[in-house]
Amino acid sequence: MNYFILTYVVYLLASIALTVWVAKVLFKNGRIFLVDIFHGNQELADSVNKLLVVGFYLVNIGYMSLALKEYGAIANMQTVVEVLSYKVGWIILILGGMHFLNLIIFFKLRNRAKRDRAFNVNV
Repeated sequence: MNYFILTYVVYLLASIALTVWVAKVLFKNGRIFLVDIFHGNQELADSVNKLLVVGFYLVNIGYMSLALKEYGAIANMQTVVEVLSYKVGWIILILGGMHFLNLIIFFKLRNRAKRDRAFNVNV
């Protein structure tokens, strides 16, 4: 059995599944923030939301591709699990970091939109 191929296949399947799941959650729940940020303009919010998801996929799949290569020896199943835990752990950390970055950006944009609305009402 070629442990390298097994490691690559499991790594790609797990990483892609995690990325797709997180992207769907961000897409579904991020829409609400974007509609608010864009003052109810749903068409613009949906368009920006789709662009954010595309960027999310590009960054994560790009990293997955770069991290695919394994330079050490994979001689047994223990090493397969160890290599996978390291590689998938990095993917999870990156997905979590991107999630929090998105939240920070959404909240800042939402606060700015609220300030602009309050300013326009008072003028």
